[in-house]
Amino acid sequence: MSYLVFRLERRIRACLDDALARHGVTTTEYMALSELRLRDAPSSADLARIAFVTPQAMNLVIRDLEQRGLIRRDPHPGGGRALRARLTPKGLSTVRRCDHSLDAIEAVMFAEIDHQARTALAETLTLCARALRPDTRP
Repeated sequence: MSYLVFRLERRIRACLDDALARHGVTTTEYMALSELRLRDAPSSADLARIAFVTPQAMNLVIRDLEQRGLIRRDPHPGGGRALRARLTPKGLSTVRRCDHSLDAIEAVMFAEIDHQARTALAETLTLCARALRPDTRP
């Protein structure tokens, strides 16, 4: 079973990488942009955990996204050296275009699987992920 999950993950990742590259972002950058859309100014460490990269690697991703105008960083209201990252309009537009491409990948992947089976699969995969790492999100 683990081998099947691994094979699926690798195929999904290849499709994601190709689709996202057409929009000028990597999978890690997309994960960061998506999280910034969902949450109000998560920390770099939070983004790193979500994207499965080191904090140092995420700092480079954030710097690159900022240089490309996809995010902006503002001083944290609590003061100190911390900066809050937020999506720019260009970043939001980019992540939305990426979403459409990823929806198309899922449509192909699930074309022959009915809604009930999809729901059961999502629930099962969530349980498996929690069993292996109960302290993190699936």
